Amino acid sequence: MYASTPMIHLPPKDNLLQLAMDSAPGLEFRAATTQAETFYPPHQHCWAEFVCSFTGSIEVEVGDDYFVAPPQFGIWLPPAVEHTGFSRQAACHGSLYIHPLLIEALPSHPCMLLLEPLTRALLEHLRLGPANDSEAHQRLLQVLLDQLAVAEVQGSYLPVSEDALLAPLLSQLMNNPSDGRSAAELAASLHVSERTLIRRFQAGLGMPLRQWRQRLRVIKAYEMLEAGEAVENIALDLGYSSASAFIVMFRQQTGMTPEQWRQR
Repeated sequence: MYASTPMIHLPPKDNLLQLAMDSAPGLEFRAATTQAETFYPPHQHCWAEFVCSFTGSIEVEVGDDYFVAPPQFGIWLPPAVEHTGFSRQAACHGSLYIHPLLIEALPSHPCMLLLEPLTRALLEHLRLGPANDSEAHQRLLQVLLDQLAVAEVQGSYLPVSEDALLAPLLSQLMNNPSDGRSAAELAASLHVSERTLIRRFQAGLGMPLRQWRQRLRVIKAYEMLEAGEAVENIALDLGYSSASAFIVMFRQQTGMTPEQWRQR
């Protein structure tokens, strides 16, 4: 996916882990704002990283896994895991860095974590507050770590596939989320039966075609809401015949209306 992008030198994994173990156990939180089309070349961290987005969606590629995380999810990366990152739109994101001795209760593999309201509130408080080494600040970071340890593990919010049948279709839909063709029409364009397309989609992406398209539209809606677009215009641009139909879908996916999400 990023074959034409520049590479950077990666230190040996054993060196990174030794560097981490030689440092004092601790937690550190950082928040940053990125411009649209920001790319982070392949790199590793000697500490574990939990990264989340406050606005927009972030994308992280780890080997054959590709994670797309809107604000209600975060991405967990154990120490010394090589990964790349990408922000298609201007976004604000935060990272919690965790010493390897403190991650025993967290997953041993890269994954996405579902963020409960308390976790989101802690992250927002840390984003807005000054970074410091006070005891109060460190206690907040410890509470955040405790919340992440019990967070529900999720697959990618918007999975992708290298399957020869699915890959071109996913690319078409991502470039045109308002595409309203039925499963039968999409299958005909690929010269396969509707049943074959539905079966391959479920097997390759772990969810039905309809759900994948809804998630794609939610991600696009985030970008448009942040840009100040009216809900009615967003609904039409995403292929809905009415704002009410779009609002129902958005609420089913996110637990809030588009305006509630924008105000949050």
